[in-house]
Amino acid sequence: MNYDDLTTLGIAFGLGLLVGLQRQHADTKMAGVRTFTLISILGAVSGLLSRDYNNPYILPVFGIAIAALMVTANNINRKEGNNDVGQTTEVAALLMFAISGYLVMGDRVLGVIVGGAMSILLYAKQRLHDFIDKLKDKDLNAIMTFAGISLIVLPILPNQTYGPLDVLNPYNIWLMVVLIVGLSVVGYFIYKFVGKSTGTISNGILGGLISSTATTVSYARKTKDSKNIDIMAAFVITTASAIALVRVLIEAGLIIPDKLHRIILPLVVQFIIMGCLCGLLFYWIKKNGEEEKMPEPKNPAQFKSALIFGLLYGLILMAVAFTNKEFGEQALYAVAIISGLTDVDAITLSLSQLMKNDGLTTTKGWRLILIATLSNLLFKGIMAAVLGSARLTKYIALSFGISIVVGLILIWVWPESWHL
Repeated sequence: MNYDDLTTLGIAFGLGLLVGLQRQHADTKMAGVRTFTLISILGAVSGLLSRDYNNPYILPVFGIAIAALMVTANNINRKEGNNDVGQTTEVAALLMFAISGYLVMGDRVLGVIVGGAMSILLYAKQRLHDFIDKLKDKDLNAIMTFAGISLIVLPILPNQTYGPLDVLNPYNIWLMVVLIVGLSVVGYFIYKFVGKSTGTISNGILGGLISSTATTVSYARKTKDSKNIDIMAAFVITTASAIALVRVLIEAGLIIPDKLHRIILPLVVQFIIMGCLCGLLFYWIKKNGEEEKMPEPKNPAQFKSALIFGLLYGLILMAVAFTNKEFGEQALYAVAIISGLTDVDAITLSLSQLMKNDGLTTTKGWRLILIATLSNLLFKGIMAAVLGSARLTKYIALSFGISIVVGLILIWVWPESWHL
């Protein structure tokens, strides 16, 4: 007995049962748990027959037969006066048949993934409808823009390097654009899911995922319009900046996963220090009873912004490569400081690419990433002081000042042998 085929039939039975259970729970008149289970088993058996008898027509013939049965059932329903006939169950039945056949003829793991995903998609119908109903024009614009830059622009770009320093690869540059915009879009739609009033801690976390700089500007301005929210604004700004450091680690991890263990420890220490400062500010918030809603974030996926980031990333790539070649690694600190003032994501990705190609040691790399992060903290602190109240300036000077001093100490004294 071929136990592998028996396992395949068992998987087909389970997937059919799962999808059929959902369809019957949805009170569909077309097919329920028994019908979907039988369709799934029929797909697997058809695949086995096609394989064993080396006949490519058996599987599609049975598929056409299933489709014919669905058409007949729909016609009967219409004749009985049921004109509200959808297509979800019919398409699900055909897909279930195809998945079961693919379990035999193709990749079994992929078939299980598709079948499981289909059952979840069918189950989440009402939640998807509720989410779509809440979408605004800018939300749909964000989705379509992200789809455009990732599914249309990215595939057509050449995957080869250009320029005298051999670092400008249009495909890789735009891939980084997709990564950054994708992270911002994820943060934005988490905000859409959890709502506007999510609690002070969530406001800081979401602000860091979407844009810590935009969060700093929004909350600094709020302290001029609202009284007694200075500590809360300082907490959210500091938390967003701490989460931005996590974002930096995610970006580096995606580029150099095999070297992440060599750079993560000092950056985690910096994050812990900033987390402790956030805890202190949160204690003061609870003591003073401050609470505020998170400002509505802007569209995180705009083609103009994506294009500007791509150009900025390309320029920083050139600057990092040129500086490293002509002046050595020590001169990269100046590039990191200047770049960090405007966008820490671009310099992080540039330095990660350099470490990936062994053009920069990890010991120097994490120090440059941290100095760019500290430079960005300084820039946001200045913005908070210019746009916010005097009390906000005092709290930000305390939290950012300690963070910058600790970061500089880590850069100065951290032993090279200390890594995971």
